[in-house]
Amino acid sequence: MKSKELIISTLFITTILFTACSQKPEYLPENSPKSSVVTMGIDRQDFEKAASDMVASLLESGALNKSAGGKYVVMMSDIVNDTTQRIDVKFLTKKMRIAILNSGKAIMTSAVGTQRDDLAQDSRTLRDNDEFKKSTVIKKNTLYAPELSLSGNILQRTAKANKDDQIVEYYFQLSMTDIKTGLVTWEDEVVIGKIGSNDTVTW
Repeated sequence: MKSKELIISTLFITTILFTACSQKPEYLPENSPKSSVVTMGIDRQDFEKAASDMVASLLESGALNKSAGGKYVVMMSDIVNDTTQRIDVKFLTKKMRIAILNSGKAIMTSAVGTQRDDLAQDSRTLRDNDEFKKSTVIKKNTLYAPELSLSGNILQRTAKANKDDQIVEYYFQLSMTDIKTGLVTWEDEVVIGKIGSNDTVTW
């Protein structure tokens, strides 16, 4: 009798543990990374994957190959967060800037765009200030205008997988535009999907 009670207790505990484990958020198979820590929201490893895949696609497309030689000057434009979360989009754009610069294929500008360094403009107001040596003040006609612009969106789609679980998909969409012509020279999308309990929030 005790043996039977022990078996029933063991099965009950195993069932409870399995149910608890199955409710933890996890990536859909095609998005499964090495990390065992998964949230239903967008986290660091999602930004890293999106940035890595996007830059790889951009470099392979040849959109950064300048026919006349030299390197394009690229500006980071707006990437709109259209999800339910308050996320720092600059985390994604900074990783992309680093990867593009390290590739040696293009130069990024901080004079304009969302990654603007205000000092690039503010330092030019010193021209009329007599307190500064004129030889050290930045002259006119020295800034490089951007030739290409990167912009995009981060979208979220949530759907029920079953009565207990939900699927959340994040769409990282990016486009490169030739500023002179307005033509889109490259575009791609990275989708990251996760599944977890309906009780799990995404923010």
